[in-house]
Amino acid sequence: MSFEAIIIGGNFAGLSAAMQLARARRRVLLVDAGAPRNRFSEASHGFLGQDGQTPAAIMREGKRQLSLYPTIAIREGKVIRADSDGDAFIVGTEDGGEERAARIVLATGVSDTLPEIPGLKERWGRSALHCPYCHGFEVGGGKLGVLANHPHSAHSAMMIPDWGATTFFTQALFEPDDEQLVKLTARDVRIERSPIVELLGDKPKLEAVRLADGRVVPLDAVFVAPKTSMASPIAEQLGCAFDEGPFGPIIRIADNKETTVKGVFAAGDAASAMHNATLASASGVLAGVHCHQSLVMQSAA
Repeated sequence: MSFEAIIIGGNFAGLSAAMQLARARRRVLLVDAGAPRNRFSEASHGFLGQDGQTPAAIMREGKRQLSLYPTIAIREGKVIRADSDGDAFIVGTEDGGEERAARIVLATGVSDTLPEIPGLKERWGRSALHCPYCHGFEVGGGKLGVLANHPHSAHSAMMIPDWGATTFFTQALFEPDDEQLVKLTARDVRIERSPIVELLGDKPKLEAVRLADGRVVPLDAVFVAPKTSMASPIAEQLGCAFDEGPFGPIIRIADNKETTVKGVFAAGDAASAMHNATLASASGVLAGVHCHQSLVMQSAA
């Protein structure tokens, strides 16, 4: 067996997991497909020590630092299959390569599905945003909108006024209940029931939205929570169980980040309902530490 652990995914969670295992002098392979979820963002914010850096720059530096450890190998490519073989796992890549390891860490991430509204996709990560803690400061003071596309949208709308004057677009789908209306009113959130049908302005900037009734409402940024799905089929191939999160399925993990398949750990957005760069990195650290400890316990048994 050439590797003790294979990490699938090289974004913040995968790199953080790899660092712990590399520092434990374990033989590790990190395979990265090079299509991180945050590739549409100009900068990563709220990430201590990295605030304002591009996600790509953070990942490049992370890989550079990892490459200094002699027991780690980093490969660019896509893992397309994985299976168990006795007490080991076999991982296959799209170029026909195959590797074996005693442990797998899934840092495979999720894919976003946005509402089908003209002009939204082209602004994703720039003026159409998912997280006020990640991007709210940069659009603070502007005219902000929250596009309702899930039952918790009203709660999101209550948060946004700390960054600017807020309009909650119900899309004629998610009408606030009486309690939510009281709280939205207390937060000076304007309720707009005519659905957004188009985003307007010089892309990727946002200047206004067009409503179904023909009105044009000035807007500088809109927050929307996309539906999510697994970016990779590997967790399903391995037989991992899933839970239904608020926006899509997430890999079920124990407190030690191990999935329902013994020897398979998971970290990052694919295994959490809360999506944030710092949280992804922290979960990767824990997955790497617990993966290492499981290797120690196996050898000591």
